[in-house]
Amino acid sequence: MRAAGPHFDILVVEDEALLVMDLEAMLEDEGHRLVAEAMSLSEVEALSLDAPPDIAFVDIQLAENSSGLDVSRLIKDRWPSTAVVFLTANPKMIPEDFLGAHGVIPKPFSRSGLLSAMRFIQQGLSDPPPRQDRPQSFIPAPAIDRAWARG
Repeated sequence: MRAAGPHFDILVVEDEALLVMDLEAMLEDEGHRLVAEAMSLSEVEALSLDAPPDIAFVDIQLAENSSGLDVSRLIKDRWPSTAVVFLTANPKMIPEDFLGAHGVIPKPFSRSGLLSAMRFIQQGLSDPPPRQDRPQSFIPAPAIDRAWARG
């Protein structure tokens, strides 16, 4: 994982436009930058970014009948340093190994839940393990849970 400063470049893969606007506002209020958004696998395939995003928030069910699971695989192949976090109302659809993703923020989520999860993820990526307790709004992948466990 590349060491990022206190703020992150973020890719959002979500087919609900209002949710994307809300996410962008919440994350930018915290100093993060939305570098790209996409609604489907084909839109992620078409992205041309100067640098890999630090974090990709990915819904499971996307436009064009595409799957966030396929998007996660593509992101991990194209930008191995990008941390994938699923945003979904269907966390049971995520395979046990999370396909290399860092975890999931289940929908629906509140502003405070998202920002608490974001701070936890930010700490874990910048200077592991996170200093704060894991918020209920974030379910880490088993491998991340072990790596970020505090002694």
